[in-house]
Amino acid sequence: MTRLRTRTWVINGVLVVLLGGAAFGIYQAFSPASSTAQAQTRTTPVRRANVSQTVSAAGTIASTYTGVANFTTSGKVTSIDVKVGDVVSAGQKLATVDSSQASKQLQVAKANLAVAEDNLTTAEDNPPANQTATQAQSSTASLQAKVDQAQLDVDNAETALSATTLTAPGAGTITAINGTVGQQTGSGSNSSTSSAGASPSSGSGSGGQSGQQSSSSSSSSSTGFIDITDMGNLVVNTSVAEIDVSKVKTGQKATVTLNATPDQPLQATVSSIDLTPTTSSNVVSYGAKLALSNPPSGLRPGQSASVVITVAEADGVLSVPAAAVRTTGTTNVVTVEQNGQPVSRQVEVGVRGESTVEIKSGLSEGDSVVLTAASPTTSSGSNGQQRGGTGGLGGFGGGQQGGLGGGRQGGVGGRG
Repeated sequence: MTRLRTRTWVINGVLVVLLGGAAFGIYQAFSPASSTAQAQTRTTPVRRANVSQTVSAAGTIASTYTGVANFTTSGKVTSIDVKVGDVVSAGQKLATVDSSQASKQLQVAKANLAVAEDNLTTAEDNPPANQTATQAQSSTASLQAKVDQAQLDVDNAETALSATTLTAPGAGTITAINGTVGQQTGSGSNSSTSSAGASPSSGSGSGGQSGQQSSSSSSSSSTGFIDITDMGNLVVNTSVAEIDVSKVKTGQKATVTLNATPDQPLQATVSSIDLTPTTSSNVVSYGAKLALSNPPSGLRPGQSASVVITVAEADGVLSVPAAAVRTTGTTNVVTVEQNGQPVSRQVEVGVRGESTVEIKSGLSEGDSVVLTAASPTTSSGSNGQQRGGTGGLGGFGGGQQGGLGGGRQGGVGGRG
């Protein structure tokens, strides 16, 4: 009997312990995991420094002038007088086509003109005796019309002969020759594209070849019999985002860094800004052009670059780290350490740089500004075991995973 009672007490004790452990486990399973965010603070003094605000963009090197030269008459190419890399001036001879037929047409036109002029001179000097004054006047007018037509034929023949010689529509360097001697060429027209909005070095070329100018934000993609690019006047084409375009003004300083030579930044100034935008994939931007102050040798159109434009700057002003300024609407506040306690203080800011901000009023040099950074921390693997338990019955498996791998693994197991 005594043994039975003892055994019963032992069993009851074990049950009590198991029930207590189960209750504690359920409590731990359904209690939220602990997570703290420890605030890390440090102070920095208000000091005087140079503050600058910049706008960054991508850019491309481009020429101020690109021209294409095409024959304005058909014929067989008889000569090409230049090669790629040659520097030419406006109106310089580039190539020719067979001119024999044009020369003959000019000779015939000149002969016809001479006959027409002789007939007119004879009629004016020796009018027929049987003609009245009205008839003589009418005959003279008719002969004069023939002279005028003959002169027009001569002018057209001279233009056709001149068109057999291809000349440069502007000054620059020969960048491409897209034809060969002996080929049959069709009629076209010389054209020139001002890729930076600047006028080419000359007007139209000789030989009846017209010079056509247009503005473009990039180099011309068209090709002619011979392509010409002004390699001596290069600019940087870039696009400014609509949020920044109001800050960018002509004359502002800029730094251009070629992707090919990142350790050799170039100085430039903003020369123009487009008044109308361009839209690509719902992104609105405005084209801008930068003039290089001292372009290095070897610079070529099409090279990519990064552009940083200085839109505002202040030298020797009070400044604080940008992270210290909290802005709500038009109100700017910083936290200052005063007598060992953090105190909020409203300030007036000026130029906002990427890392520092100009302080116009509200702070004095040497004031200690508080910088606060929250560093969230999560619970250890044991807490993960508790979070794993929230999976109900499956939480036991989650708890084991949590104990091994931390809270995230525990949560995954808990959902099992």
